[in-house]
Amino acid sequence: MSEWVDLRHHGDQEVAPGLVDLAVNVRQGMPPMWLAEVIRNAVDDLAAYPSGHQARTAVAKRHDRNPDEVLLTAGAAEAFVLLARVLKPRQAVVVHPQFTEPEAALLAAGHQVQRIILSGDFTLDPTLIPESADLVVIGNPTNPTSVLHPATTLQALARPGRTLVIDEAFADCVPGEPESLASTPLPGLIVIRSLTKTWGLAGLRIGYILADAPTITRLAEAQPLWAVSTPALAAAQACMTPQALTETETWAHQLTLDRTHLIRGLQALGAHVVPNPRASFVCVRLPDIRLPLREKGFAVRRGDTFPGLGNDWIRIAVRDRETSDAFLKAVEATMNTSPTR
Repeated sequence: MSEWVDLRHHGDQEVAPGLVDLAVNVRQGMPPMWLAEVIRNAVDDLAAYPSGHQARTAVAKRHDRNPDEVLLTAGAAEAFVLLARVLKPRQAVVVHPQFTEPEAALLAAGHQVQRIILSGDFTLDPTLIPESADLVVIGNPTNPTSVLHPATTLQALARPGRTLVIDEAFADCVPGEPESLASTPLPGLIVIRSLTKTWGLAGLRIGYILADAPTITRLAEAQPLWAVSTPALAAAQACMTPQALTETETWAHQLTLDRTHLIRGLQALGAHVVPNPRASFVCVRLPDIRLPLREKGFAVRRGDTFPGLGNDWIRIAVRDRETSDAFLKAVEATMNTSPTR
C-alpha cells in the first residue's frame, strides 16, 4: 500500500496576503495586454453557447495534427479527470514525484494506482516501469523536480495495449520544446498541455488533450457540454498564433537565464538543487526553512505532499533576478540563524 500524502494540496494554498509568491508556477505579470484584450472582447459573445471549432483548429495546426485529435479542456486538471472516467486500466502506474492530480483523479474514479518513485537525480529509468502496466502517467518537464526526460526514453515506454500519458503542462518553458511528443502520432500516446502557466490564465482554465481521434471522441463524450467558456476558447486560439509562439520562445530563453541565476545563488548557500532543471521552478533540498521563510515574507511550495519527497524539500518558482536576490538574502539570513545549522 502506498504511503498516504495529501494529493490535493497545491501551491496556491501556500500563498497569503503580504507574502512574495514563489509557490505557484503561474508566470507573473500575465496575461499580456494584447491577450487580455482578446479575452475582454470575447465577453461580447457570452449570450451564445461556446463553439470550440476555431480554437481546436488552431491548436491542431500548431502541433501538426488533425482537429479531431484535439480536445479543449478547462485546464489540465479537467483532462486528468476525463482520462480517469474513460480509461479502464488493469494496472495504472504513476511515476513520482510529479503533479499529484493524475493520481488523485484515478483514485477518485475508483482505480488502483501503483506508484513508481524516482530518486537520485529523478531521471527516468524505463526498466522501473512494469511490462504489465497498461496505463503509465509521467510529466515532462516533471513538476516538481523540473526534470526534462528525453523524448526517446518516453517513446520507449509505448507498448501495444498500453496508454502512455505525458503531462506537458510546462513544455513551453523549454526553448524549442525539443523533447515534446505533442506532434508525435504514437499509438496509445496521450499528451496533455496547459495554457494557464505561461500565459497567466489559471483563473480562466484552459488546456487541451492531444491523442488519436477515437480516444478524443471517447473523452469528449465524457466531458460536460460547453465545458470550456467562450473567453477561454478565444484565449486558446490567440495563444496559437505565430506571434504568440514567438513571444513564448523569447520568454523561455529569459527564463533559462533567470533560473540559472537562482540556481547559482542557492548552490552558493549550500542548497542541493535537483540537477538540470528545465521548467519554471526548481526543486531544492533545504531542511527546516519553509516556515522561517514565510516569517520573512516568502511563500514556497512544500515538498512533502509529493510522493517521493519529504518535508526537507521545497519547490521554488523562478522569478525575475530582483525577486530572486531578495529571496536568496532571506534564505541566507534564515540559514545563519537556524539552530540546526
